[in-house]
Amino acid sequence: MEILSSPISICSKENQKIYQEWFNCADTDGDGRITGNDATKFFAMSNLSRPELKQVWAIADSKRQGFLGFNDFVVAMQLIALAQAGHEITQDALSKEVDPENIKTPVMEGLDVLLAKSRRSPKRTDLEVNGCTNAVAISTQPTAHWFTSKSLKKVPLSTVTSIIDGLKRLYVEKLKPLEVTYRFNDFVSPLLANSDFDAKPMVMLLGQYSTGKTTFIKHLLKGGYPGSHIGPEPTTDRFVVVMSGPDERSIPGNTVAVQADMPFSGLTTFGTAFLSKFQCSQMPHPLLDHITFVDTPGVLSGEKQRTQRSYDFTGVTSWFAAKCDLILLLFDPHKLDISDEFKRVIGSLRGHDDKIRVVLNKSDQVDTQQLMRVYGALMWSLGKVLNTPEVMRVYIGSFNDKPINEAVSGPIGKELFEKEQDDLLLDLKDIPKKACDRRINEFVKRARAAKIHAYIISHLRKEMPAIMGKAKTQQRLIDNLEDEFAKVQREFHLPAGDFPNVEHFREVLSGYSIDKFEKLKPKMIQDVDDMLGYDIPDLLKNFRNPYD
Repeated sequence: MEILSSPISICSKENQKIYQEWFNCADTDGDGRITGNDATKFFAMSNLSRPELKQVWAIADSKRQGFLGFNDFVVAMQLIALAQAGHEITQDALSKEVDPENIKTPVMEGLDVLLAKSRRSPKRTDLEVNGCTNAVAISTQPTAHWFTSKSLKKVPLSTVTSIIDGLKRLYVEKLKPLEVTYRFNDFVSPLLANSDFDAKPMVMLLGQYSTGKTTFIKHLLKGGYPGSHIGPEPTTDRFVVVMSGPDERSIPGNTVAVQADMPFSGLTTFGTAFLSKFQCSQMPHPLLDHITFVDTPGVLSGEKQRTQRSYDFTGVTSWFAAKCDLILLLFDPHKLDISDEFKRVIGSLRGHDDKIRVVLNKSDQVDTQQLMRVYGALMWSLGKVLNTPEVMRVYIGSFNDKPINEAVSGPIGKELFEKEQDDLLLDLKDIPKKACDRRINEFVKRARAAKIHAYIISHLRKEMPAIMGKAKTQQRLIDNLEDEFAKVQREFHLPAGDFPNVEHFREVLSGYSIDKFEKLKPKMIQDVDDMLGYDIPDLLKNFRNPYD
């Protein structure tokens, strides 16, 4: 079964050269992307109706990034050619209606004149694409300088060519100064880097040992990843990031954390004890071109919980939860108990409830009657831990390469498992499409958290005396932190659910002198409010479908 179907279709080498020249002609900025303005001018030469071109853009820009790379441009051209030949423009048009390799180039009226001009005055940036590789890979170049020490001056809006670029600009200009001033990176989350914005969507798997986490990844990849080992005992003893790479190799955690092109620099805050239990496994695979998987050590239960890990396991899972687009909690019909450590881990996912999916794996090991009882017991256990009135979505199946055990589950069970597996695979398939929306959502959540953090820190600073009794006052503030949070909430009319965990905040705060913090800077708060109220909506408006 196909896990992910990319809209990119196969084109002949002759057409690749033609499309490359067209792409360079349409790319007026020479930055490897075709924006909405570029597209409206170039696509108009096809003489298709506006509704047809609207559909072409919607399919080609499936990730809603606000621009087309070379691959996306090829898809758009092939869809235009199909529309000119009388075919209906649909999501599956390139895979079902016509063999993509046999699609002729579309008729573009007046393109010859443009190409002649383009040949006389070549652009500064000339993209060379071998086959149908993705030209978006260079898309970070125009914005790379925003994260350097010389990035203090304003970046004009005209240089922004996608939603992600816009978020980078807003972060550097408006949100990062607030985070640095009030030490948001020490209390909540490390400062963001360029790679955090450009990273592929991530899926994290959590569960007790031997619930099938590694097998689940192996099932999706149709094979193991470098360093993977499967067995009934606790086999995965480290956090493993499985991502795309030119060849199969494993990179140690200390090396991964210092690589600027990888979004894992924030993990250095957990120290060498954790980094020695962290690795990156790279391998070439079409699915990994779209999604990165995070395999985790089995959560401990029973007497094993008494042996403390050498690093903050809950803190690490919380860090990954903030970065991930989907979190899968795996259970086994024979391991439904939620241990103290698992309860702490699930608690650390607070604020990311929309990302959580529950998978009852290995369900073909019990018959239908037992499965019904197991499902009810699992829902009861989750209800006590999650503390929400809503019912969590639970996928039932057996995610491995073995055929479903019909002798135990029966024909009804087999049909149920297949439908549930299809639903989960559709959920995974939607991740790359929704990645841009998720990034905006996470950015807004971060901005709100940073603003509340600034209010808390400045309030505590205001409570400190000018000269005498600083140590005594600081201890009183730390001891009564819940009351201070309540004062901030009332003063600034903030929602209680957005406030950080009191115990964690108290623990970090104990290492600081509160009187050294900054007082409230209304201008910084106003900049973040303007960003949330005006800049982000304008950004989304500018990069929606140009034919709307």
